[in-house]
Amino acid sequence: MARPVGIKEVARQAGVSVGTVSNVINRPESVSEETRARVLATIERLGYVRSESARQLRAGRSRIISLLVLDMANPFFVDVASGAERAAREAGLGVMVCNSAQSPEEEAEYLALFTEQRVRGVLVTPADITGRNLESFRRHGIPFVFVDRVVPSAEGCSVSVDDVIGGTLAVRHLLAQGHRSLAYVSGPMQLAQCHDRRTGALRALREAGLDGDALRHVEVERLDVAAGRDAGARLLGMSPRPTAVFCANDLLALGVLQALYGAGVSVPEEMALVGYDDIEFAAAAAVPLTSVRQPAFRMGRTAAELLIEETDETDETAYAHRHQRIVLLPELVVRGSSLARPR
Repeated sequence: MARPVGIKEVARQAGVSVGTVSNVINRPESVSEETRARVLATIERLGYVRSESARQLRAGRSRIISLLVLDMANPFFVDVASGAERAAREAGLGVMVCNSAQSPEEEAEYLALFTEQRVRGVLVTPADITGRNLESFRRHGIPFVFVDRVVPSAEGCSVSVDDVIGGTLAVRHLLAQGHRSLAYVSGPMQLAQCHDRRTGALRALREAGLDGDALRHVEVERLDVAAGRDAGARLLGMSPRPTAVFCANDLLALGVLQALYGAGVSVPEEMALVGYDDIEFAAAAAVPLTSVRQPAFRMGRTAAELLIEETDETDETAYAHRHQRIVLLPELVVRGSSLARPR
């Protein structure tokens, strides 16, 4: 495989200095037309491509922003990434997407990599709830924006959805269908989303004059379909069984649906089901899934726009940048999985 042509070889074959080649690339107006034409012809003939990484190291500013999410297997984060990528592309930037797999250790490794690569900035959904990883990252002066989280301090922007309202919407709907024995299936409760969605569910119960005991809680280790199937097995073993289930995300809900279907339990006639996120697969499930929709694409785009504004040194608004906490509102999308009154 041929080695890449360097700027020194271009300068040698064009009969000019390395500085002149650099000027042709970066400040063409400073070079005579004749010299510029000769250098450009040499670049074309040799197939020279400038080293973007070397240029970034000299300038101290990258054209890459990083997006670190909890689980790229979750279509919700794919939509977030799509929104971020759209905003970045419009600004002439690229996005490097990484997956922490809900692991604080992997998150720390990626943040160290971002520091080494001197990325322009980072969009992050933190896996480490203590904030230690980001406290260390802050010291390197790389801007970041929280996605799907509220920033715990005034030192950065955040774009999130009001998950308390989302949980309230889900359980209000189930109560309106006549359910009084409910369950909440969540991932680890140290995750803010899982905690806040349960808080909203309990709020809906209080509004209806019901005790919190009306909501049984099934906590699993991960927010995926396999964990949902495990949760479904636990629900089937309860006596009496709840007549309605609210899940902290759609992947859990789809896993619960699989477990119920395999056991011959009819949804929604014997057990109603509500998910969260409204991923594409929700509407395509065997029983179309009622879900609390998050504006994931908008969330990713808005977060990227905030980061780009903060890091755009050519724009006067960058120097006037003020950190913002943007909270978007969810909405309930009702489908067949919840539309039956309890027996």
